[in-house]
Amino acid sequence: MPIHDAIIIGAGHNGLACALHLAARGWRTLVLEQAATPGGAVRTAEVTVPGFRHDLCAMNLSMFAGSAFHAEHGQRLARCGLAFVPAARPFASVFAADGGDAWLGLEQDLAATLAGIGRFSPHDAEAWQALNARFEREAPHLFALMGAPLPSWQAARALWRMGRALGLAGLADVLRLLLSSPRDWLTGHFESDAVHCLLAPWGLHLDFAPDTAGGALFPYLEAMAGQRFGMALGQGGADVIVRSLTAALGEAGGELQTGVGVRRIVVSGGRAQAVETVDGQRLEARRAIIANVHPRALYGPLLGAAAPPDSARARMLRPGPATMMIHLALAALPNWRAGAELQTFAYVHLAPSLEHMAQVYNQALSGLLPTEPILVVGQPTAFDPTRAPVGKHILWVQVRVLPAIPRGDAAGQIAAAPWDEIKAAYAERVLDILERHAPGLRQNILGRCVLSPVDLERDNPNLVGGDSLSGSHHLDQFFIFRPAFGRSRWRTGIDGLFHIGASTWPGAGTGAASGYLLARDLT
Repeated sequence: MPIHDAIIIGAGHNGLACALHLAARGWRTLVLEQAATPGGAVRTAEVTVPGFRHDLCAMNLSMFAGSAFHAEHGQRLARCGLAFVPAARPFASVFAADGGDAWLGLEQDLAATLAGIGRFSPHDAEAWQALNARFEREAPHLFALMGAPLPSWQAARALWRMGRALGLAGLADVLRLLLSSPRDWLTGHFESDAVHCLLAPWGLHLDFAPDTAGGALFPYLEAMAGQRFGMALGQGGADVIVRSLTAALGEAGGELQTGVGVRRIVVSGGRAQAVETVDGQRLEARRAIIANVHPRALYGPLLGAAAPPDSARARMLRPGPATMMIHLALAALPNWRAGAELQTFAYVHLAPSLEHMAQVYNQALSGLLPTEPILVVGQPTAFDPTRAPVGKHILWVQVRVLPAIPRGDAAGQIAAAPWDEIKAAYAERVLDILERHAPGLRQNILGRCVLSPVDLERDNPNLVGGDSLSGSHHLDQFFIFRPAFGRSRWRTGIDGLFHIGASTWPGAGTGAASGYLLARDLT
């Protein structure tokens, strides 16, 4: 058996990005993936009707398109088939207004966004312009910090430059932003419910209810990035990044093996030496073993008794609330009651109010099925018709937020039972919500696929409890605390063993940052 320089466990996009960067630097690199196909949470498949390609989890590839990894390796990936489809209307929200539906959308055209906001509040249109100007000043420094290892001199320099550029008052504004809840930040800047409902759902994407400290950053970044760059979708499906990464890895001399599970990591003399696969192979690694897995797997069965004594904190990384995915093959796009223009947005959030979002979050954390969950409705075929037969469409529905283990139903209609027994009934509730906002939707459904929280974890063990984030992003589990204090910079306490993925800094998303930053550290 050949000895590899690096063995990567897990072929999610972070693992593949890490492998490609190392292989491009001359490392003999092997990626092992227990599933039959690579990609982790970035996969596309025909799960409803033949010819309809659905992104099973991640759909928005803006973070990948704007990442430092793509900036360095984008040309190589483009030669291997990577292509994006731009969405100049990235997202909108439907909310409650005078007993009916109203909507507000964000567009890459600033004048169009301001005109939409101005319909609800001239004050908020002015506030948006001011926020846009603030972002121009802050963005280079925020992205430099978010793209730096923690702790590191690179991060320290980013903070120092931020202070030099923004001054003490500007630095204090950034710190206030990092600590604020979505509600406090939104109500401090905008007076209209329309803008609150447009931005607050982005907090829920990363486990931040309206009143959770630290959640303001993500609505701010999504709003301002969407304003400038729109949204990037993968041409033909989100798995285009996985297919191009896999092809580029092969061209660079790296190797990917799927259907190969790892039973344990062999540690000898305080150093990770090899991996043993479930079929009995022993594969040696000369320079590094890199685990792109949840810390429960790494510090549990993979290391066993070899896990460092202080690894319990990382192993107990707290999951965020659960998620359900519903994929629909449609004869036509939804006929949105709030306005036909909603068909031209990549995402439509069904988020009636800040109070409603807070209620849904509290119900889920109490173990209850929410009476009316927040829905993230993706309409990729509005921009990329290649994902469905001519004239047909797909709908990507993410249900936020849900309990991992249902203990009851806030509506009192569904008996407490395991997800396998109740997912169909709860999916019907979701479809009823969609039908209310888009009359006639049901009659256009050609096929459906419902993935409960249990299904998501069954398919991808990194999604513990159906948590699509691989760990809550609350402040006690972010920055230098992800996955635990003392485990930053992707170190594990064992020489030659490193840990990447959504459970590590800088967290979830498609930016491939942890894999790329570690690979850059190692080379």
